[in-house]
Amino acid sequence: MKVYLVNLGCVRNLVDSEIMLGRLVQAGWTVIQEPEEADIIVVNTCSFIESAVNESIDTILELAKFKKTGRCRNIIVTGCLPERFREEIVHLLPEVNFFLGTGAFDRIVQAADGFKNLPVCFLPNLDFSPVQEKDASRVSSLEYMAYVKVAEGCNKGCTYCIIPKLRGKHRSRPLEDIVDEARSLISSGVKELILVAQDTTYYGRDLCPPVDLGVLIEKISAISENVWVRFLYGHPESIDESIIKTIAGRSNICSYFDIPVQHVSRSILKRMGRKYTRDYLYRLIDKIRSLVPDAALRTTVIVGFPGETEKDFCQLLDFVEDICFNHLGAFIYSDFEDLPSHRLSGHISEKVVTQRYDLLMSSQAKISLKNNRKQIGRTVKVLVEEKQEDNIFCGRTAFQAPEVDGIVYINSGQMKTGCFADVKITDAYEYDLVGDPV
Repeated sequence: MKVYLVNLGCVRNLVDSEIMLGRLVQAGWTVIQEPEEADIIVVNTCSFIESAVNESIDTILELAKFKKTGRCRNIIVTGCLPERFREEIVHLLPEVNFFLGTGAFDRIVQAADGFKNLPVCFLPNLDFSPVQEKDASRVSSLEYMAYVKVAEGCNKGCTYCIIPKLRGKHRSRPLEDIVDEARSLISSGVKELILVAQDTTYYGRDLCPPVDLGVLIEKISAISENVWVRFLYGHPESIDESIIKTIAGRSNICSYFDIPVQHVSRSILKRMGRKYTRDYLYRLIDKIRSLVPDAALRTTVIVGFPGETEKDFCQLLDFVEDICFNHLGAFIYSDFEDLPSHRLSGHISEKVVTQRYDLLMSSQAKISLKNNRKQIGRTVKVLVEEKQEDNIFCGRTAFQAPEVDGIVYINSGQMKTGCFADVKITDAYEYDLVGDPV
């Protein structure tokens, strides 16, 4: 029997998809890349913002056609879409045979086999749902790198965010389970491990006894000096000095800090439910740069949050231009009726929000170009990922995370992918670099 799976949304979803495929393969299913030949089709969905909801629904409807034109007998929808819209989704998407919430990934084999005692929409209590089990089998979708989920859920109460509802309370995996998984991935040939969670820098604080993320990163980095280790999805409130010092102390931990700040205006941060100030962010970034002089800083911000005045936006823009982040992603506020922020006053017109977004991203493009030009003439270590065309390969430096940041184009007729190479940077663009192998 053959299964085709589509993963939508963030890399945390990707880990869930790889583990579901691992369960299916262990149960005798064969993973294929073409939906028309599949006996079942699985869509692992995202519903974080409105555009993600629409993409999930469009994808489900498009793939449901193969129940008529292909050999597909079951469509299974997993993840955040059924978790957010609950049993209501059953009536909205009659094309789907089973819906599994974010706490029901362990039921994927039962759903694939058409288990009759499984509810059409299975939504177990998230706070009692287990985190990733020890030695979970995975079907890797990435050859030379892997995401490692260190925790599930989130304890923060950001008013614009649905994650606690979709993933439950923060639940950390045992440290040794994660280290064992990292060791297994490294032995399989992975060259970069990226630790992720909803609030990665909060890792371990719920364990007994508590564990610090810095301890986890250090243990993983000690497995092999020839593998990069980095984390994504940090939080300004939970990144502490021990994490920063750990990153400073080991050469194979990427000096890369992904810390979404979302905003800096005192009134907007309060409305968002973010419990820090602009001055706190300045102190945090100063500490990072003092302890890790070569640190690459990445952040995300939200533009057009309800109540954001022109003054609020200018404070955000001034902060971005002052800090000069290496990488920055901006999101236009996405409203939904089930968000606490929906009930706030002062919703902003699409025209104004778009203008602010364009102005911010235009400013960041100039900052990024200026930062990238500083790399010209330097020789940097690059993980070579793929051949793009004749005489051009591409890869990433330690200060570039996959998907969200730029890449390095390498002028070479022959390179070995999945390996590190020294590259001298010869040119720079707004987000990408160009270089020659040394």
